[in-house]
Amino acid sequence: MNTTQRALAVGIGAALLQALMLIAFAWPAANIEPRDLPIAVTGPQAAMVADKLAQHSPGAFEITNPADESAARAAIEDRKVYGAIVTGDGAPRVLTASAASPAVAQQLTAIAQQLSGAPAARVEDVVAADSDDPRGSAFGAMVLPLVMSGIAAGVLLSLLIPASGAKLVGLAGFGITGGLLSMAIIQGWMSVVPGNYLVLAAVAGLVSVSVSGTVAGLSSAIGKAGIGIAALTMLLIGNPFSAATSAPELLPQPWGAIGQYLPPGAAASLLRSVAFFDNAAATKPLVILLIWVAAALALLAVGALRNRPTPPAPAPARTRELVTA
Repeated sequence: MNTTQRALAVGIGAALLQALMLIAFAWPAANIEPRDLPIAVTGPQAAMVADKLAQHSPGAFEITNPADESAARAAIEDRKVYGAIVTGDGAPRVLTASAASPAVAQQLTAIAQQLSGAPAARVEDVVAADSDDPRGSAFGAMVLPLVMSGIAAGVLLSLLIPASGAKLVGLAGFGITGGLLSMAIIQGWMSVVPGNYLVLAAVAGLVSVSVSGTVAGLSSAIGKAGIGIAALTMLLIGNPFSAATSAPELLPQPWGAIGQYLPPGAAASLLRSVAFFDNAAATKPLVILLIWVAAALALLAVGALRNRPTPPAPAPARTRELVTA
């Protein structure tokens, strides 16, 4: 293949990658709608409201019926549901949690207006997003930089640091420093995420190591192709399906669910739980991130064994005899 042919192949390959990125990022955003979205309906007219919702939007909601408003609030605070409809005191009231998903909170507010028949429905935000980021825009935007910087760190470690032990030192340094700096910016400077600074920094550092470690680990285990596999997985699947700006149940399925098992999705869920919900529902995303880190360490170990220098073969017996003579 001459230079012109290689240039044409590179251009076509880049165009195909561009098409994949457009599909990965634009398709989920264009198909946001509730799909088995967990909400609660309580009160004397709960059954009637649930029937209306099922008839108007079949398959949109997964409805539970807590005993009363207090139980519904507890379910929201425990991240078991995204919101609740409370009946029995005039027009239905809607409880939302913009901290869990501003997009869902907006949809539930629209439902409240439809149920009440009034433009100003009774809506209460039980767990609100940060007052400096009421629409959750900054929160959603911070996941992509964590992913991109993690990919960059993994690529640099793969290309510049040959020894697996040294890569571990680099990953540790990146995770600790990156976590502290990122939360100093997000929480200290921009003030868009509440909660304990050190805990949030630890989460950010864990996310950074899970992404960068996967890139470095795959590269160490299978070669440079591992860089591309890991980077494209995080960027083209993990990030657009992370639900950082929406909710997993608003995305096309099964991709919304799959996204929660990749570091970007687990990161968004864990950060929400730690920052806004007093660690409620934090166990699952935490375990997922720890599994990714463990897998990265295992891949680095495989790479270390793969790249271990082979000891020289012993000299043949006849050669040793001649040398001795």
